[in-house]
Amino acid sequence: MKNTTYTTPMLPGFRLQIRRRKPRAAQRKFAEKLALLKQKSFKQIGEVFEKFIPRALLKKEASGAMSRRRLFSKENTFWAFFSQVLDADGGCVEVIRKLQSYASLKGLKVPSSSTASYCTARKKLQEQMLSVILAHTADRLELMPETGMLNNRRVIVVDGTGISMPDTPENQAVWPQLSSQKPGCGFPTARICACFSLESGALLSYAIGNKKNNELPLFRQQWHIFKRGDIFLGDKGFCSYYDTAKLEKRGVDSVITLARRPPFNAGNCHKILGPDDLLIKWERPVYTSKMAYSKDEWASLPKELVLRQIKVSVDIPGFRTQGFYIITTLLDAAQYPAAELAELYFKRWDVELFFRDIKTTMGMDILRCKTPEMILKEILMHFIAYNCIRRLMYEAAEEADLEVRLVSFKGSVQALRNWGPHLNQAKISIAERFRLVSDLYDAMTNTPIRQRPGRSEPRCIKRRPKSYQLLTAPRHEMKETPHRSKYHATNP
Repeated sequence: MKNTTYTTPMLPGFRLQIRRRKPRAAQRKFAEKLALLKQKSFKQIGEVFEKFIPRALLKKEASGAMSRRRLFSKENTFWAFFSQVLDADGGCVEVIRKLQSYASLKGLKVPSSSTASYCTARKKLQEQMLSVILAHTADRLELMPETGMLNNRRVIVVDGTGISMPDTPENQAVWPQLSSQKPGCGFPTARICACFSLESGALLSYAIGNKKNNELPLFRQQWHIFKRGDIFLGDKGFCSYYDTAKLEKRGVDSVITLARRPPFNAGNCHKILGPDDLLIKWERPVYTSKMAYSKDEWASLPKELVLRQIKVSVDIPGFRTQGFYIITTLLDAAQYPAAELAELYFKRWDVELFFRDIKTTMGMDILRCKTPEMILKEILMHFIAYNCIRRLMYEAAEEADLEVRLVSFKGSVQALRNWGPHLNQAKISIAERFRLVSDLYDAMTNTPIRQRPGRSEPRCIKRRPKSYQLLTAPRHEMKETPHRSKYHATNP
């Protein structure tokens, strides 16, 4: 008997199947095509980093947003957003172009170039989920081997930076532009204060504020990440009696630069511990209404703090600072020599490099989203990607038996961008995948960063900007001066 299907004229639509499998429904066929389309197009970067991200957080929701089977599921949207912040372009269209190229490669219908579906899916990602993922990536980095620095105590370095974003009314309402700029002529600016692990470079926490927020109040919002036995490292902006006393009460020691108080000398110090190494006492400041804490909090502070003051002389040509004073609660000169603390403070410059990696290399200096809600998610995604790359650098350095600070962050990002498409193969064996990842690690570590201690790095710009006019009025009111190219020299 032939394998056919009979249709009776008396019962239209009734199908009798004989000796054949049940035909696939149109919905099932569409689901299979959808599964093929999203199999690798969004997760090519996830092939490298998914072991650092808790997969349970990326599962679809039981109900509500991100619960339906769509191309931009929670997992796909997360990895698309992740790859977007790592791309050299960094735009939403870049994500859609990847999807279109993969569909074309598989012989499927090329999706629309509209970014509406992707942008809508990004809005559905919960900020709380991204915060949990960030904390997880930081914890994984903190499990790295200890180096013996300062008796294996964890050093947390803190600093602040500024970022800008699109000039929209929503962003201006939360992060207004500088008052020196005219309306319509500036951009909203936000201030970020972040805590990093000095050893691993992991971003542990952050707080964001506007131009009116000082770094100290933002830093106080992050005290919860400190554990007993940690060491806080900060510049003169964090020199505060209140913060030093509060952290010491929590069992956290401080190493900061002296500011706003005159240095002690051998004549008025409490005890001389060594050359340029003094034991001093700070008296509690007089309370004023301008202080950022209440009078009750001021009264709970100790009347004096016993501290250590170390004078550090800088005799390196080209350095802006010729000398400075370190204030610390590490009072044992035998256990914590002055030279070791001075070397520790010189490493504080690493936090500037951490911010450079995030802002310049990854492009967080100028954000793209147009609402405060999405700005916060964009910042979180940059920090998650940064921590994941740091973890990858640690694994590569360990395999190459190299110190991690010699591995270039920018070089790692460049290698990752070029190895990603090769890992994005539908059929790849475990052995081939292992070889590709091993070659990726080799590419990240085969050109170590040259160490040039004492090299002067002036904060100056050598390349001159183009001679365009500055926007000194709103765009619709601005009158452009005729270009100077219309003035030509006359022949003699």
